Amino acid sequence: MTRTGIGIKTAQGRNERVVGQIHVYNGAGKGKSQAALGVVLRSIGLGIGSSWPTRVLLLRFLKGPGRIYAEDAAIEALQRAFPHLVDQVRTGRAEFFGADEITKFDRQEAQRGWDIAKGAIASGLYSVIVLDELNPVLDLGLLPMDDVVQSLKGKPEHLEIIATGRGTPQQLLEITDLHSEMKPYSHRAEELGIEGIEIYTGDGKGKSTSALGKALQAIGRGISEDQSHRVLIMQWLKGGRGYTEDAAISAMQQSYPSLVDHQRCGRDAIVWRGQQQELDYVEAERGWEVARAAIASGLYKTIILDELNPTVDLELLPEEPIMQAFLRKPRDTEIIVTGRCKNPPAYFDLASIHSEMVCHKHYAEKGIDLKRGVDF
Repeated sequence: MTRTGIGIKTAQGRNERVVGQIHVYNGAGKGKSQAALGVVLRSIGLGIGSSWPTRVLLLRFLKGPGRIYAEDAAIEALQRAFPHLVDQVRTGRAEFFGADEITKFDRQEAQRGWDIAKGAIASGLYSVIVLDELNPVLDLGLLPMDDVVQSLKGKPEHLEIIATGRGTPQQLLEITDLHSEMKPYSHRAEELGIEGIEIYTGDGKGKSTSALGKALQAIGRGISEDQSHRVLIMQWLKGGRGYTEDAAISAMQQSYPSLVDHQRCGRDAIVWRGQQQELDYVEAERGWEVARAAIASGLYKTIILDELNPTVDLELLPEEPIMQAFLRKPRDTEIIVTGRCKNPPAYFDLASIHSEMVCHKHYAEKGIDLKRGVDF
């Protein structure tokens, strides 16, 4: 069987073939659930106005009522904006527990969630299903592994499935098409008295989508306070169109036009080391002037500096002004920095959260062509 299309459900009709993949985001670092929500937002954006709009199920294991989770606000923002497209189910108890603390209730709740998941997979009604914390549920032995693996392998062709959480069993990894591990790093942020700076880097998928998940969180937290949680998304090295995040950003701006600002800079071309052009420096500086003023203003609660890391790594911007702007940022302003880099800049020391996305598996390895707007 030859696969002719990949990735997230795009704005295409049913007569055009779309092949969904099985994603796993795991590891001890931050950004797993955020990345899943970023993918959801992108999926919805790509499906807006299509003949077959994306419908999403967020099924959250081990996250019962009585506890507040980081992604709650982001999900509220999604459901407020797209109430007809986003379904959410939570199962489990609120407390953390280990393998020696499992109760009958835990097994019943895990099975309840999986029964819902199996029905949703079989229904064909969803384009994306997020199985949040499925990995630790399997690692704890709360569900029969064979049943889960067989159901996922038998999913409808168009369906995208995203599993998150630590402790992914090998049997699940063997059937995945994409596997990114979030690897945590520690820096001097606490020692320096700095908070609210997060960095997502590495070769794996999930960097920009994690940042978009954070943007949704900010909007959700301030959803009842008009313009109190404004977001700026500043993108470097992305002067053209058709990038992975375009649809997600468009969806946010359509839903929350007074809360989301977006700027981009750079040429519509890859910038290679040793082949930088004068325009690359001019555009990088233009983007930084916008970002620097936004950071100093205090008007934004969340500022995403997408692809700032490779911009600095390519020496299109100096490190010191960025370091100083970060040190002087308002305390309640969050800064999210993304992108690969070979030489970590000095401002990494200011990060309270730093996750490296390590690529263990990608569907491109199977010979599946990458799709512009989904994978690059």
